Order: sequence, then C-alpha cells, then structure tokens
Amino acid sequence: MTVTTVRRTPAPPQGALVDMPAFPVNAKQQLANTQLRANLAHATATIRAKRASRVAEVPQWEDLREAAAQIKDRVLSHLDAYLAQTEENLTKAGATVHWARDAAEANQIVVDLVRATGATDVVKVKSMVTQEIDLNEALEEAGIAAWETDLAELIVQLGHDRPSHILVPAIHRNRAEIREIFLKEMGRYGTPPPDDLTDDPAMLAGAARRHLRDKFLTAEVAISGGNFIVADTGTLCVVESEGNGRMCLTLPKTLISVVGIEKVVPTFEDLEVFLRLLPRSSTGERMNPYTSMWTGVTPGDGPQDVHVVLVDNGRTRVLRDSQGRQALRCIRCSACMNTCPVYREVGGHAYGSVYPGPIGIVLTPQLRGFDSVVDRSLPFACTLCEACVDVCPVKIDFPSVIVHLRHEAADLKQAGRRPHLETTAMAAGRWAFRSGGHIGAVERLSELAQHLLWWRSYLPKLPWPASAWTSGRDLPVPARRSFRHWWKKTQS
Repeated sequence: MTVTTVRRTPAPPQGALVDMPAFPVNAKQQLANTQLRANLAHATATIRAKRASRVAEVPQWEDLREAAAQIKDRVLSHLDAYLAQTEENLTKAGATVHWARDAAEANQIVVDLVRATGATDVVKVKSMVTQEIDLNEALEEAGIAAWETDLAELIVQLGHDRPSHILVPAIHRNRAEIREIFLKEMGRYGTPPPDDLTDDPAMLAGAARRHLRDKFLTAEVAISGGNFIVADTGTLCVVESEGNGRMCLTLPKTLISVVGIEKVVPTFEDLEVFLRLLPRSSTGERMNPYTSMWTGVTPGDGPQDVHVVLVDNGRTRVLRDSQGRQALRCIRCSACMNTCPVYREVGGHAYGSVYPGPIGIVLTPQLRGFDSVVDRSLPFACTLCEACVDVCPVKIDFPSVIVHLRHEAADLKQAGRRPHLETTAMAAGRWAFRSGGHIGAVERLSELAQHLLWWRSYLPKLPWPASAWTSGRDLPVPARRSFRHWWKKTQS
C-alpha cells in the first residue's frame, strides 16, 4: 500500500496558554464536559489505588520522603556550586553544555543545533520542560518537524490537543476517542493504522509502534529532557514506561537534552532515594520499566554528538523566594494531581499551564511572574484540603505556598489602585468590626434585610456584583433578631 505523508508535525491549538481565560472561567467550561469528568475519575482512581498499594510495601516510606526533601533543599541552597560541578563533569565526559536564561534563548539554541546537523526531523522523548518553553512550536516555525514518541504524547500531538496531565498527557481521552484520532490523523503523518483497528489497548499500542518505527530508524537527531542530573559524574537520567525514550537515546547521532537547572542531585547515592520514590508515586510501580542513564559520549556506542541545555526560565526567581522555592523540589510524579479533588473534576486544561493541579498552582505563577490573568487566578484554584501534602514524595507544603502566593496576588491587585469588590468588602468588614457601635449598626441592617429579602427564593442569583458569589452558593437568610438585640430585650 502506498502511503502519502506530510513532513510537518500536527499543529497544536492556536494561541499561547497565557491567553486562555482565568481558571474560574476555564473550570466552568470543563465541568460541563461529562465525558472528560468520567475519563478523569476512572484514570485517577486507578492510579491512586496502585500508588497506595506500592507505598504500603515500603516500611521506611516516610524516611525516604524526608531524605528526598533534605537532598533537594541542600541542592537549592547551593545550586550555583552544584551547577558548576555539573558543567565541569559533563564537559569532561564529552558533552557540550549550553546555558539558557529563558524559553526564547533555549529554543534558539536547540534550533541552531538541529540546523547545524542538516536534519529536518527530530524524535523526542517525553519532556515537561520542552512543553514549558514551547519547543515543538519553535522547531515547527524553523521548518523542523518534532515527532513525539511517548504514546500519550503522540495521542495529544495527533489530536491537535494539549497535555492535561504531567504523567499521562492524554488522561482526558478514552480508548474510543484514541481510536478515532489514530484512524483520522495517523496516516497523514506516517504509517497509517490497520483498517480493522479497534479500541483494544494492545491494538492501539501496536498501531503506534508501527507508526513510530520509521521515525526511530531514520531520525539523526533526538531531543530529551532529564529527570535527574548527577552532579559528581555528569550523568543524565530519564525514567519511562514504554522504551520509546530508550530508542531516542541510543539510535540517533545527535542527542540534545533540555533540562531545568533544578534537576541536579549531588551523587548516585542521592539518586537512589528518588528512584525508589518516583515510580511508586507516579505510576504505582516498584521501579520504572526503563531507567536510562548516559554520561557524555562513549566512542562507538550511542550518540556521538551530545548537548545539554540547562534552562533557567524563571527558576532563579523562584529560588529567591524563601517560602515558594520548595516548589523546585518537585520531581514531576503527578501524585498531587491524582489526589486533588479540584483537578479530578476539571482536568488539566482548566489551569492554562503545562503544569496543572497543585504543582501548577505553586510553580506556574512563580515561573511566569503573575504577568497574566491566568497566573493571578491559579493560587485560588484550591480548597486547601491538604490531600496533596500527604502524597507528595518530596514533602512540598502546598497550602503554605498557596496562601503565600494568594497574598502576593492580593498585593498586586491592591497596587493597581483600582477599586475591587473584594478589597471594598474587606474595608467594609474592617469598619464594621472596629467598634461595638459599628457592628450594632450592621446587625440592625441585617434584621431589616431579613424582611426585605423575602423574594430571594425567586431569583437564581443576586444581581452584579453579588452574582459572582451567589451563583455558586446559597444566600443565607439573615436572622430575625441579632444576639445583641435579644440580650438587650430579655435582660432588661
């Protein structure tokens, strides 16, 4: 059968994530999607159950969590020294180190490296930081096709979609939807699926395997992220479940690894702690099926042109915040998302960030700097139930960071010198509680309101500006008499 393909990769939806509506608007839209909520409920429940089972097997689990938190804090306290050590050992091992201050600089470095090889196609290992900097879009603009090889990432890419989960980017899709995506799109970009494709997981995986095989065998450049970098050896580590990453890390001639500067661990002994925590917290496995490590260039074995791009992109700004910096401990396991009652209802797209859920709430506004309405709304996308604290393998205190960021968001709003309903209400409350006479006056008004609001049951919500509150809450009925009124009447 002759297959007609196009070289360009499937384009994601147009518009940057920061151009999306604020979380409350996005969340309301997602809540209306019953299929999405059913998919999320099934997937997150399965992952949570597996995680709980595997964690229960480790009697020293809490000791491992504490060790991981301390290792991360030690690295963050001396990050400059560890990064210098990392660069030195990477260079000794034959890798070329590049430093990128922001997304634009990182993307340009990668584009220039790929162009220098003459390649027009690259294969990619699943990577959060490359999504964070919109690397695929930058490569596409430069005429370079970037092919995702992780199964879930491939589903998202072929579906012209965006990831909605750190670990399972296509968690919002079910098997029937994936089958339709493969039948409609796969043949446009390479080997098509069989005509008798069903929604059986084995058949879907087989179709993806055949589709990707030619790309693995022909690509001369691969791009990866990195779960960890061992500072004292210059070793990079990637963990995965499918083996597609291993193909990218061994077959191409050139390997470009784009890694956040916070991914450093001091030694292999430290790495051991995280390799016990990460698989149990993420996929509910005792160990990752594929744990790949490489140290620079090995003559005659694997890529012979190895580059490592160390990306800041707001991380040093996070590091300066003594309260918020613990977000940089994150090892991207996604346990916080799977247990979060808010995420499980609205999904990842509601957050306007490649990092959804609790970790997105604490990390995204710090990386991007509260520059958009999306970022300013994220700290309030939380009930402070603390479920995420119990499962985080590196013991990030999410509630304390979220409250800290809410203060920052409120300060920014107040600094705008524009009247806001929230600040006006707080000022009214401050006036009311300033003296007994003031609170007495408010109580008398409340008693009067009880008689005037008899019509409230006929309205779905109060008019603006109170509609923002009453559209999602019952309006309480004012008391007929205040305690002060009752006391004065009965005791006199």
